[in-house]
Amino acid sequence: MARLLSRNLFSLLLLCFLVACATTTKQGSVGVERKQFMMFSERQVESMSLRSYMQTLQTAQKKNTLNNDPAVVERVRKIANRLIEQTPVFRSDARQWKWEVNVETNEQVNAYCMPGGKIMVFTGLIDKLMVSDDELAAVMGHEMSHALREHGRERMSLAAAQSGGVAIIAALLSSSKNRAAANAGVQAAAMGSQLFFALPNSRTQEVEADRMGLELSARAGYDPNAAISLWQKMAQQSDKKPPEFLSTHPSDENRMNDLRRLIPTVMPLYQQAKSNS
Repeated sequence: MARLLSRNLFSLLLLCFLVACATTTKQGSVGVERKQFMMFSERQVESMSLRSYMQTLQTAQKKNTLNNDPAVVERVRKIANRLIEQTPVFRSDARQWKWEVNVETNEQVNAYCMPGGKIMVFTGLIDKLMVSDDELAAVMGHEMSHALREHGRERMSLAAAQSGGVAIIAALLSSSKNRAAANAGVQAAAMGSQLFFALPNSRTQEVEADRMGLELSARAGYDPNAAISLWQKMAQQSDKKPPEFLSTHPSDENRMNDLRRLIPTVMPLYQQAKSNS
């Protein structure tokens, strides 16, 4: 009976996996192409993200940290608008998204773009790194690419699948006479899922965002070489990092090597954009 149940559950999970596999973007010149596992709808994720974004804005307004410097806000929104104009190269519907761009006075060196195009840039990124417009475009292009590629929806789907998978293993192993072995098995399954399923894919997402962001900024007329100087500055910000195989981000060296490899591919796009401006 347990063997039959296990077989049926495996078949059901496999069917769900096959049905939920899709790709969210076109390849572009950088050639990002990968099937993604999506269990949640785009609308569901955007709705949840919008609520979170609105709460963030309300909190920032109460703290008087939202869009305090009109010149900085204008600068950030100008760069964002040029990048948004190029998004159809990856998604034909993206230009019609309800994009929103805000700046929060915050010492963190950070920026993000939520599903559906809700962007936030922290002043710590601008001030501490003293970023040029080209470097700021590299950051924003990277974060916008996460949204275009729907990495947030993918992460949520993977997390749900992992939780369900571990629960199934627990149910099957709990019928074992040896409960200690069952508990150890669940822990091992969770550990294996974290190391070999979630983390490698998260690094893949970062690489995809790097590559797509590089193309977006080049097409928008921003020097793709700025991506290298940006990550050099980022590397100087943090002295200690975990080994790459236990991190969700590529190492700085690997990231920059990958970007250097792709710069000749997008450089003609940058030169064409500059000539047309």
